[in-house]
Amino acid sequence: SGNVSLYNETNGISIPPTPAIGGVGRVPDVSKMADVGFKHEGDLVVVIGREQGWLGQSLYQLMFSDKVEGAPPDVDLADELKAGKLIRALIREGRVSAVHDCSDGGLLVAIAEMALAGGKGAELFPYEGKLPSHAIWFGEDQGRYVVAVNPNMAEEVVERARLLALPARIVGKVTGDRIALKGESFLPLDELRTAHEGWLPGYMDNPLE
Repeated sequence: SGNVSLYNETNGISIPPTPAIGGVGRVPDVSKMADVGFKHEGDLVVVIGREQGWLGQSLYQLMFSDKVEGAPPDVDLADELKAGKLIRALIREGRVSAVHDCSDGGLLVAIAEMALAGGKGAELFPYEGKLPSHAIWFGEDQGRYVVAVNPNMAEEVVERARLLALPARIVGKVTGDRIALKGESFLPLDELRTAHEGWLPGYMDNPLE
């Protein structure tokens, strides 16, 4: 089911259109499920899907330029289907202990949400590719998943993705009580949780500030 509101405003100020789509699926065996929270110290964090560092229409663009412009990221329905089927198979086979999609805010935000949900931090490995690192961490490319995997199974998961022509790489490991970019910076989970959970009550108390 879905709903699209094309003309919205709050306090006389126009806000973007808000399409909303809801879906319901059946889980054949509830003992074979994965949620978003990190669970096991030492699990490796793997991202599956194409990474183009797409910053158009992104939260990163809004935060740093105070505007949202450019084209949204491309959607490849064939890749979306392959990735979805792979993730479902990995969950049912018990290959992954946590799964999250990459959406608003990109890869780093998805990992932060997984850390908060599980109460476990992550050490992230420096990106060594050709794209700017901020585009990799905050780009909102579609059709990507982040999974937590036992170290003994990580290479197998990466290879299964690549056999489907889906890029995959290990981006970090579950450890500690902070989100840390190896050799550069870190953010304690307590500070992250305060920022994540405290903004709405503060806004409701002082909505016009």
